[in-house]
Amino acid sequence: MKDLTSGNETRLILRFATPMLLGNLFQQLYNIVDSVIVGKFIGTEALAAVGSSFPIVFSLVSLIIGVASGGTITIAQYFGARDFNRVKASIGTLYIFLFWASVSVTVIGIIFSGSIFRLIQLPEEIIPQARTYLNIYFLGMIGFFGFNATSAILRGLGDSKTPLYFLILSTAFNIIFDLLFVIVFKWGIAGAAVATVISQGGAFVTAVFYLNRTHEVIKISWRSFEFDKDIFRKILKIGLPTGLQHTFVSLGMAVVQVIVNRFGTNVIAAYAAASRLDSLAILPAMNFGMALSTFVGQNIGAGKTERIKNGLKSTLVMSSVVSLAGTLIMIFFGRYLIQLFVRSTETEVIRVGSEYLVIVGSFFIVFSAMFSINGVMRGAGDTLVPMFITFFSLWMVRIPVAYFLSLRIGESGIWWAIPIAWFTGTVLAYLYYRTGRWKAKAVIKHAFD
Repeated sequence: MKDLTSGNETRLILRFATPMLLGNLFQQLYNIVDSVIVGKFIGTEALAAVGSSFPIVFSLVSLIIGVASGGTITIAQYFGARDFNRVKASIGTLYIFLFWASVSVTVIGIIFSGSIFRLIQLPEEIIPQARTYLNIYFLGMIGFFGFNATSAILRGLGDSKTPLYFLILSTAFNIIFDLLFVIVFKWGIAGAAVATVISQGGAFVTAVFYLNRTHEVIKISWRSFEFDKDIFRKILKIGLPTGLQHTFVSLGMAVVQVIVNRFGTNVIAAYAAASRLDSLAILPAMNFGMALSTFVGQNIGAGKTERIKNGLKSTLVMSSVVSLAGTLIMIFFGRYLIQLFVRSTETEVIRVGSEYLVIVGSFFIVFSAMFSINGVMRGAGDTLVPMFITFFSLWMVRIPVAYFLSLRIGESGIWWAIPIAWFTGTVLAYLYYRTGRWKAKAVIKHAFD
């Protein structure tokens, strides 16, 4: 466990964010390894199928993951206040909620996967492979939610290192199983999905075994967990707006996927590859923002609110430096990165994917500023306004602009809509931050007295 309520803000946030960043980089490797092996050894249609599956997965799990983030903030604030009984009650409540949520998502996802792919107008030749991949992926939801819950709880307690170790192990097994099932056993796209399910489930089981033997607060035992309705209401109050925000984003991504699908298999495959690299590049900004949320939560709980402004400044500087590095990589090496996903003969996929990376990658610093500012508000427990900002930026800006520009300048118009939406979200987030109204949303009410 890590106390973030004393010491140099920059050093604390950097040390806390670094293991989270490394962990999420390894987690993203799940998707990237699947996409690279599928694209190289099965083909462009299979790569398009994998890429089209992820907006569906995120649409179904984003609400639940967002609600779980409310558990992280609640645990962080109770931990900052040294109320360990409520810390333990929050942990049990969160696990029970996520167990039943994972069962629900699995059932819904498998039953409706085919209908959803037709709803987003995925080309018919891609749907069979996409359904195979997605249905197997959904069978691993309990492991997915279980591991993410454990990681979220540990972050709330200030421990961002332990999840990293399990993710490294999980990613290594994912790569091994991908190579074995796809290349050696010739299982096709099903092999990539099975590899991911086994690796995620294994990470959760290993984490449970390790923490039950070593951790002083977390003991994962179904019989010892109790569902605290009062704490769950607090978790919902904080996490539901974030969950709805994530849902708006994921549904928006599904709508964007519909626009992309109009341009055919090559553009779908290029979007799948480029968006994997894009997601990897913005991870540092996202993790600095998440670290800042925990930092803010603990300091509000401890009543040390004067540290928040310095924490935000430090986070903005650190995330901006990393974002600029990502921009340079995408501009100068984007074409070569896309070639990792497809055969060298797929020249149109390579052209479209590298175009995406140049356009979107040039504005990573804007995204980093937006996520850092929102991190302060989330850490304070004010998640409703960021939800509305995200909704407006995506549904009122990005989607309409993507549709309009795609009719005028082709698929590149879809890519230009992304930085335009980021600019909008950053301006709105900064204006709200300046009002200071987010300060009144803390769980620990004495914090701003």
